[in-house]
Amino acid sequence: MRKLLRYFLINLVSLWVTTQVITGLVYTGGIKSLLFGALVFMLINLILVPLLKILLLPLNLMTLGLFAWITNVLALYALTTIVSEFKLVPFTFQGVTWNGLNIPAYDLSPFLVAIAASLLIGFITNFLQWLTH
Repeated sequence: MRKLLRYFLINLVSLWVTTQVITGLVYTGGIKSLLFGALVFMLINLILVPLLKILLLPLNLMTLGLFAWITNVLALYALTTIVSEFKLVPFTFQGVTWNGLNIPAYDLSPFLVAIAASLLIGFITNFLQWLTH
């Protein structure tokens, strides 16, 4: 039970932070929809993601694990399909300039938003799981 609660809280924090950083992943309905979305995302990660990893195993073996991120994108897409309060919308990345490094502004489609959001969710989730173990 403690493990499920910890996993729920990790998913809750990672979804909330991602919606704050990447404005292309939005939720409506306030805290209730965020809590429900975190619960559904936890169930997706516990049930659907292992099945997707098995199904995509040949692709991952052929590419030496390069396409492992597809499972996270599909999990996020499943979340937006199941929970109608979560949506992927296009948005414009404003660009960044830091110590001579220039990343230009770019318009992201909902598919690219799903990729960026799933990468950020995966990073935050793995980091928080590392902290709690």
